[in-house]
Amino acid sequence: MTGDRKKAAADPVAALLDVDRAAYEMRRGRLVLVSDDAGQSVLAVSAEAATEDSIARLFFLAGVEPDLAITHNRAKILKVPLYTDDIVLLPFPRRLAANMARSIADPTSDLAHPLRGPFRAKRDPVSTASVAAVQLAKVARLLPSVVLVTVPPAKMKNLGDSKIATVGAADVLSYELGTAGALRQVTAARVPLEDAEDARILAFRSPDGGREHLAIVIGQPATDTPVLTRLHSECFTGDLVGSLKCDCGQQLRGAISQIGKEGAGILLYLRQEGRGIGLINKLRAYALQDQGYDTVEANERLGFESDERVFLPAARILQQLGYRKVRLMTNNPDKVAALEQYGIEVSERVQHAFPSNDHNEFYLSVKKDKSGHLL
Repeated sequence: MTGDRKKAAADPVAALLDVDRAAYEMRRGRLVLVSDDAGQSVLAVSAEAATEDSIARLFFLAGVEPDLAITHNRAKILKVPLYTDDIVLLPFPRRLAANMARSIADPTSDLAHPLRGPFRAKRDPVSTASVAAVQLAKVARLLPSVVLVTVPPAKMKNLGDSKIATVGAADVLSYELGTAGALRQVTAARVPLEDAEDARILAFRSPDGGREHLAIVIGQPATDTPVLTRLHSECFTGDLVGSLKCDCGQQLRGAISQIGKEGAGILLYLRQEGRGIGLINKLRAYALQDQGYDTVEANERLGFESDERVFLPAARILQQLGYRKVRLMTNNPDKVAALEQYGIEVSERVQHAFPSNDHNEFYLSVKKDKSGHLL
């Protein structure tokens, strides 16, 4: 372990900063070096941002042919055998065009190329560093696929002056929980709302400077009784521009209205667009829905789980505000279980459903039938 990695291991904030920096480098299409505790290191570039030059540089620096890493969900769609845990590695010789990597990673062109493959999967166990490289793409809100090479120990010295972002695999894999656990309030302001004039908005941020989460505190909710609470995941299309494909806008404004009528409560606005996959990937999922796939199938075809959200941020914010018991406005049993897992007692589940329309009726039925929402 290098001196920098020892420092990061001893300093949780430094570890968060390493991951945040590496994620932004991956978003820019640059190479990232991920090393694990077993001594394995991989150089990786995002599949959707890969170019012929970046793939050639992988080979130049490591001296070995690259692989394309995809998740099990994506592999199942492509009929790739699942010989390995967590992810699948497909041999990807550098002579292949970078748009091939993007095509394999991005399912929006699947119907246009129905006979792709067959793909050969490697059978050797995958390193933790390789798994973490794919997770880093998720952290960066990219498609969960990377082109990577395992760097032989003899080649590591070639990377000393390369200025490539370096990150530990363990730091990447623990990042989502780590950044949630480090959330701290940074500011607050009174913001009268249309249906709740006595409201304040509190902003929370972790030391790595990542996504902020917001708490909308309406009235003066007591801390010694269960507080009426709504966990609302950010939805640009539903919350801001009035999309009819979901019920998010109705849920947001309906929750504020109901809390305002009761006089006190909290709405937590969590930066978890698209069930945690990000806005761009959510739009890709919408494109797949236009091809006939439901919301769960679309996320899984992209290579994600049907729901990638982590609800620890909500629990940490509530605890910092002094609340340990809630009356939770939700139709999602997973939110109840998640809050209780992280130390928040849910004394009551408050129904929070709204009428469907012609555009979201099927979406809501899938949430009920596949995701277990109590609608």
